[in-house]
Amino acid sequence: MEWYFILALIGAGFLCGFINTLAGSGSLISLPLLMFMGIPANVANGTNRIAILLQNIVGVSSFKQQKVFQLKEGIWLAIPAVIGSLLGAMLATNLDETTMTRVIGGLLVFMFFIILFKPDAWIKGQSGLISSKPSWWQILIFFGIGVYGGFIQAGVGFFLLAGLVLGAGFDLIKANAIKLLIVLLYTPFALAVFIFNDQVNWTAGLILGIGNMLGAFVASRFAVSWGAKAVRIILLIIVFGASVKLLFFP
Repeated sequence: MEWYFILALIGAGFLCGFINTLAGSGSLISLPLLMFMGIPANVANGTNRIAILLQNIVGVSSFKQQKVFQLKEGIWLAIPAVIGSLLGAMLATNLDETTMTRVIGGLLVFMFFIILFKPDAWIKGQSGLISSKPSWWQILIFFGIGVYGGFIQAGVGFFLLAGLVLGAGFDLIKANAIKLLIVLLYTPFALAVFIFNDQVNWTAGLILGIGNMLGAFVASRFAVSWGAKAVRIILLIIVFGASVKLLFFP
């Protein structure tokens, strides 16, 4: 592999890991680069999962080290989400990708205005919703998000954040940490499928993963040191950019 592709992969991985840790849809950067390098789309999708797995290991570890959350806070919400993702994957079929990406883009526009006009919920959290174990409707919300993630995947990070902030009551910093935990539990199942079908480029995936891990580490430290207000602004920018990309350049 040429040296400039190595640098490009690490750079793209850094941006992807940073964006995924604070918001979502960082793969809009990494996947096009992998395909530009001549890697087929399905292999690029599988290869990207290596970087996502490594990124989330670092992100979860960093947030845990900074005492942002406890594992037991996320595991009860992760379980229904993972079960839902397995169901969604089994239900998945051929979709009109252009139509679906535009629908997701429209949902992200809606989410943009929720973040814009309900700042307190994202910055301070809603303590009245937080409990040691989730209620039945919170389990249902995360099961539904899991089904969505297994069935379509695109934009699931944003909807996990919405569920964790508006549905479970966490502030944006803790929600990002728990989001990473849930995605960390998703990813091995998907990666195993791609490995089984020989759709992983290990060299590109591991190099990309170096950048993703660095990005996740920097983002997790940034989130804690700068606080929820700064993360909310970054989230607004990323949600807006992702919605424009999906609506007008699917």
